[in-house]
Amino acid sequence: MTELFYIGMGGFIGAVSRFLLGTYLQSKISSLSQFPIGTFIVNILGCLLIGIIGGLIESKNLFTPQLRLFLLAGVLGGFTTFSTFAFESFNLMSFENFWYFFLNLVGQVILGLFAVWLGIQLIRIS
Repeated sequence: MTELFYIGMGGFIGAVSRFLLGTYLQSKISSLSQFPIGTFIVNILGCLLIGIIGGLIESKNLFTPQLRLFLLAGVLGGFTTFSTFAFESFNLMSFENFWYFFLNLVGQVILGLFAVWLGIQLIRIS
């Protein structure tokens, strides 16, 4: 039962952080008003962070099982959002904004995978 508490608290922090940062970024980068830049950047940042934390867990074994749940499943699980990514991509496609649809779809997947890899590599070389 305590595991659910760690995940829930982390999820709250991650979801609120995602909302605040995503909304802020979307409002500041007005040249891409139709492109979901807030979600895009938040998801790539979340991938980098999960790579770094995953790398620390893998190579240094720094975190307790509870802290791993809090950070990975909770904070970063709440911070990144696949459902918002899918919904925004669908909307771009529905409004026939195919360039932004393609950029969002390919960009988040490719850059997300690269960011996870980069995070792990940063830990391995440190």
